[in-house]
Amino acid sequence: MNDLDTFSALLAPEGQSLLAELRDHDPADELAAATRLRRDHPAPLVSAALGQARLRQRAVAKFGADARLMYFTPNGVEQSTRATVAAHRAARLAALGVRTLADLCCGIGGDAIALARAGIRVLAVDRDPLACAAVRANAEALGLAELIEVRCADVTEVDTAGYDAVFVDPARRGKAPTKGAARSASVRGGGRATGGRIFDPEAYEPPLSWAVEAARKAPFAALKIAPGVPHDALPEDAETEWISDGGDVKEAVVWFGTAVDGAPGPTPGGRRATLLPAGDSLLGAGLPDPEPGPVGDWLYEPDGAVIRAHLVADVARQIGGRLIDPTIAYLTADRLVETPYATAYAITDVLPFHVKKLKALLREREVGIAVIKKRGSAVEPEELRKKLKLGGGRKSCTIFLTRVAGAPSMLLGHPAADAP
Repeated sequence: MNDLDTFSALLAPEGQSLLAELRDHDPADELAAATRLRRDHPAPLVSAALGQARLRQRAVAKFGADARLMYFTPNGVEQSTRATVAAHRAARLAALGVRTLADLCCGIGGDAIALARAGIRVLAVDRDPLACAAVRANAEALGLAELIEVRCADVTEVDTAGYDAVFVDPARRGKAPTKGAARSASVRGGGRATGGRIFDPEAYEPPLSWAVEAARKAPFAALKIAPGVPHDALPEDAETEWISDGGDVKEAVVWFGTAVDGAPGPTPGGRRATLLPAGDSLLGAGLPDPEPGPVGDWLYEPDGAVIRAHLVADVARQIGGRLIDPTIAYLTADRLVETPYATAYAITDVLPFHVKKLKALLREREVGIAVIKKRGSAVEPEELRKKLKLGGGRKSCTIFLTRVAGAPSMLLGHPAADAP
């Protein structure tokens, strides 16, 4: 699918027939399918239909069953918001009383769909004509056309006055990280350098500074940004929320506005971690990093959203824990305290890092299954796994490659759920 004419052809009866035929298409049979279909249909249309079938299959991970009905561009699949995250954001906006919203840089309409389903009337704006065509088609396919107006325009020229809220999802170009963004890691950065995953917010299209000013003109606003954004680039008059879904950090959102009729509005300067699908949400109290100390009976691995939001100290206070090292985002405690914001492990051994000793210990204990995690270690888990040459034993073990009080160490244990 290279142009609007081809996309329009997909929406016509012949294109719809092809898409229906390819609904359960096996990508491994694509060559045979293309040869067969080109006997009765134009080659460009067959290629477009096959491409759309591939994109729909890839999009299932983000959009579930809706993906079978939707229309995508390659960039749209990669950059669109996961449906669960979009639904969370839409629900928060609806709870604030938002009924109309300008969705700027809407892409193929993933967020517009979630917002419309929350009862919000949406103006979806993008400068890419193909993306706009996809939004229209998606709104129609999902029965939301009456709630989604699509406008093909430069978002910087759109007047958002009169809307209850603005949502901006700037494009993030593949630009090298700034010097500040690539600064050395600490416990606040998750114990690891984030490297090329952090992009200069001013390299966004449009830049974050423009999005912030657009947000300040609206009663409410939400700006989607990369989760690795440097905290010193965040506006202090807004709350920033880091969102993980199933343990994977998906994005950060900068929220502007105040509470209305008792609804929990954004907290200026606040840092929040929200964990989906359960929806647990932790607003930071501005605590200093906890003090390090000896490894206790339990190790806690904070959720990635907690680490990105710099809320490890808040979780430490919840569990009565401490750091195992000043620069590593692992917490330890002497007793088990349940928290949704970290995964707990019962620790059986704390040893200096030594491959031969580890291999002998695992063989002695008949461990055949090892889950290897690392934070603050130069050792690659897969390389270590090859050296361990685990046997066929049924026993399992979780191995943490990390630092304890600055020394390379290995911690052995198992998840709290498996504890006797």
